[in-house]
Formats: sequence, C-alpha cells, structure tokens
Amino acid sequence: MSVPTSAPNNAPKPDTDALSALLSRHAPREGVWPTALPRLWILRLDAPGGELAHAVQPASMCLISQGAKEVLLGEERYVYDAARFMVFTTDLPVSGRVIEATPERPYLCLRLDFDPEEVAELVARSGPPRAPAGPANGIGTSTAAGDDPGRGLFLSAVTSEMLDAAARLMQLLDHPEDHAALAPMAMRELVYRVLRSEQGERLAQVARADSQTQRVHRAIRWLKAHYAQPLRIESLAKEAHMSASSLHHHFRALTAMSPLQYQKQLRLQEARRLLIAEGLEVARAGHAVGYESPSQFSREYSRLYGTPPSRDAAKRRDTPASRFTA
Repeated sequence: MSVPTSAPNNAPKPDTDALSALLSRHAPREGVWPTALPRLWILRLDAPGGELAHAVQPASMCLISQGAKEVLLGEERYVYDAARFMVFTTDLPVSGRVIEATPERPYLCLRLDFDPEEVAELVARSGPPRAPAGPANGIGTSTAAGDDPGRGLFLSAVTSEMLDAAARLMQLLDHPEDHAALAPMAMRELVYRVLRSEQGERLAQVARADSQTQRVHRAIRWLKAHYAQPLRIESLAKEAHMSASSLHHHFRALTAMSPLQYQKQLRLQEARRLLIAEGLEVARAGHAVGYESPSQFSREYSRLYGTPPSRDAAKRRDTPASRFTA
C-alpha cells in the first residue's frame, strides 16, 4: 500500500511561464530530449501516463515547469509539480508516471545530473547548507541530520532564484559559442540553489568523505557494476568499509530497500530492457542478469511489472524507462 509522502503545498506556485517557453521550444514533441549541454535533459509529455514506467534514476535534480508527476520508491509515493522540485542524491530504482498534462499545457521537466566533484567543491566553497526545515516530505520522520543519510530522494520548494538560474541555463542552448565559458557556471549555480534549499543538507552529505552516505554510495556503485553476480552481504559491507548490520541500516535509510532488493530491481529493469528494446528471448534475458532459475525470474518479474516476461518480450517497443528519465 502506498504511503503519501508528498511535501505540503501551501505556497502559491511560482511563475514558470518563461522557463516553460524555453523547454517547449527545445522539446517540440513528446519524448526525452538530450541537449547540447552534457548532463542536461528535457522531458515532454502531452497527456498523463498510463502504466508505471520503471527506471534507475541517476543522482539528479528534476524541475517541472508545467504538469505534475508521481514517483514511487518502494511503498512511498512522492508527488511534485511546478511548486516543488525533486532531488535524487543517489541512483535509485523507482517507478513513476505523469499525472497532469494536456496538449495545450504539456508536462515539461528539466533534469540536471549531478557531478559529485562539482557538489563537493560547492560545499567546500560555500560552507554547510542550512539544517533541514522540518520532517522530510511531510511523512513525519526526521530529515537527514549529522551522519544520518535520510532518503536519497526528497522534495523542496522552488524559488524564483532557482527558476532564474534554470532559465539562464536553457537560454545558453541558443548560443553554442558560449557553452564552454558559461555553461559550467550556469550548471553550478543551479546546483548551488539546490544546496541552499530547505533540504540541501541531504545533497551535501554526498560530498562528505567517509560519511555513512558516502559509504552506502560505494555499495551502490558496486551493485550497479556487478548486479548479475551473486550477492554476499559480508563482501559488500567490506567494499563499503562498514559492518554488515550498519550497511543494512544505512542502505535501507537511503534507498528504502535492502541491498538484495536493490540488486533485484537492477536485474529486473535490465532484463526488461533486454526483452523490449533488444528482443532477447526470456530465458536468455533472465540468465544475462544473473537468474539461474527461469521460474524464479518469471515469478519475480511478474511481481514487479504485473505481467510475465513473455508478454513484454512480444512488445518489442522502446523501453518505458525512456519516458521516465526526468
């Protein structure tokens, strides 16, 4: 059962018309649009989504100028729109769909992927962000403080300064001759606005050497690189420089799942990509991502996606993850 975790939305929505015009011009049709600037993406949808799309969302910020979206992390449900932006402080297997969009006012979203070195430099130069303002996302639990990582996903209020920074970054797309000189500064300003937001401390923890958050990140990086291999918690804990019990605790605090559940999500999402985008046979797809038992693969795949892998294998269409990457 989903637990409502969206942040309270009592403040008036900011004026996003200028940003919407820029996003719409550079994303003239539905789809995920890469830009000439590395790490910057635009997503446009002209109608609410149907089935949930599943993806491993990279560490990034997502800023909506029109429409609204729901994102599911385990049993937690996050809803955001033009008044709130979403931040992923680590790579998270999530599902989501657009819940508000029309052809006249399409869903428009800017996504900027984080550069960990850039985040670390900004934290070092600007000092520690302010402490979180209150319960994380309105769910009644404490936000990250000290060395407690909190969730690797949070919502925070959009400010006019953030919108201005996003608009300046988008305007650079019309001036490729300025990219080399100005794009890094424009991106840094947008990340700086995230760090200075009411939940910015949670992103800052990613940059702190040898924090519990940083150690969990080591475990996540290992899982992403070796998801098809058998998982031994003791070995993963050693990789993260943590005890097994500490890894379990902090990993679940950050991702809302255990390392084994995280690995399963990675396996099944890659298997679905192989089935739909590359047309692999079901047995080969399951084996490729680490399943020795075809029946176990089919059972776990059906549990996550609500349909057996054989049915998805027949679709042979673009992966649904491509509709979710912002």
